[in-house]
Amino acid sequence: MAALFSLLPFFCFIQLSLVFFLEASGVGFTVDLIHRDSPQSPFHNPSHTRLDRINNAVRRSLISSQIQAPISANLGSYLMKISIGSPPVTVLGIPDTGSDLTWTQCKPCSQCIHQGTPIFDHLKSGTYKPSACDSPACKALGPDCFCHRDACVYTMSYYDSSKSIGELASDSFAFGSTSGQEVTIPNVTFGCGHQNSFASNRTASGIIGLGGGELSIIRQLDEHIQGKFSYCLVHALTDPNVTSTMNFGSNAIVSGRGVNTTPLIVKENYYLTLERVSVGNKIIEYEAVNAETGQEGNIIIDSGTTLTSLPPKIYGEVESALKEAIGSQGQTAPDPEGVLSLCYKNGGSLKLPIIKFHFTNANVDLQPSSTFIDVSGDLLCFAMIPSDGISTFGNLSQMNLLIGYDLVAKTVSFKEADCTK
Repeated sequence: MAALFSLLPFFCFIQLSLVFFLEASGVGFTVDLIHRDSPQSPFHNPSHTRLDRINNAVRRSLISSQIQAPISANLGSYLMKISIGSPPVTVLGIPDTGSDLTWTQCKPCSQCIHQGTPIFDHLKSGTYKPSACDSPACKALGPDCFCHRDACVYTMSYYDSSKSIGELASDSFAFGSTSGQEVTIPNVTFGCGHQNSFASNRTASGIIGLGGGELSIIRQLDEHIQGKFSYCLVHALTDPNVTSTMNFGSNAIVSGRGVNTTPLIVKENYYLTLERVSVGNKIIEYEAVNAETGQEGNIIIDSGTTLTSLPPKIYGEVESALKEAIGSQGQTAPDPEGVLSLCYKNGGSLKLPIIKFHFTNANVDLQPSSTFIDVSGDLLCFAMIPSDGISTFGNLSQMNLLIGYDLVAKTVSFKEADCTK
């Protein structure tokens, strides 16, 4: 979230029970990821229809696609529940692959967000330790901190004017796991926020930083998970009751037949290099070098943004290739929301082509269920959008793919999977 919590970028509720410490390397654990629109989420609005949820997700993607600077999973598609302190206090955060520092609201809170759970009181935690100004953690924040009475004060500001200001500290973090055991890590650096705001009406305790920087949860758990995490996303737009999963450490290794691996470029966000897109037999070349930086890494992989966005020229060629492939079997119709530009009536009867993303050394097939969405009972729309901002490989395109990150090897691996199992 070098600019804001765009997926994740990743994102989950975690059920907690027994406690054990990660004391050896190679440990793995798996947590549930609950979509923000799930009935299990505090964001859930029972009056919203599936069409409402789709339209809301589209709007969230449009906000991120209009940003010129690097962004993260801007409105957060998933939620993560962790516990902080001794005794532990439940914290509900928005996990963010584009952000490093994890922060939560803390008492006393001069400016707070309604979060639906008790605000963390660091004075009641026996393991809470403020970070000194000369500590490595404080220095790692760079310009995002200052000293006040020998305390390291962090200041996090995001592109949409969301912010958090507070004390940098460390405490015990507990993560739930699908095994029923709670994974507890001592001395995790985080921000204890006393002045916080989100730009829109969201209910959360703060941000869970899953980026590649020194203070991210991934880096702080590196001794135990060795820079490895993976996730498998179900189609939350159509079945919000089914949970996705996120894996850490040895549980996160993506292996076996059908694995495709591509280099990972870690900057403000996680970048891949997309070389071309194909629709059936039609191949569309993509500028492999980032036009702004002159370096490889031209598309952000982001589990927190719903729709994939492409440069207008590339998007136009992809849309034209789709129209040609579908041909006269489909009757086009306008999107009632005026957002998605290619829609077909009675889409369930169409024979849709597979779209393939050709990353460096990895060809990833995107099935029609991951590239088209049913926005109403009889209207099927192409679920990618043109954008003048930075291109994003969104979570709808990632559905039913097991996607593994290895920050040590600097790779991302893809494997087709049934994420409901």
